[in-house]
Amino acid sequence: MPKVKTNRSAAKRFRCTSSGQVKRSKAHRSHILTKKTRQRKRKLRKAGLVHAHDLARVRRLVPYA
Repeated sequence: MPKVKTNRSAAKRFRCTSSGQVKRSKAHRSHILTKKTRQRKRKLRKAGLVHAHDLARVRRLVPYA
């Protein structure tokens, strides 16, 4: 089997945890922050996990992570 190429844009967005789950950063944190509440912006700082339905797709993009 030949090696599989890693999708570089996906490799910068996703990190693997030791338990095998995939971490991701949350969206809507880059601009137009004045109308968003303090609480909402604070919650966007924390990392999220990739949903189980999307996990296979992410693993195909980042096979060696």
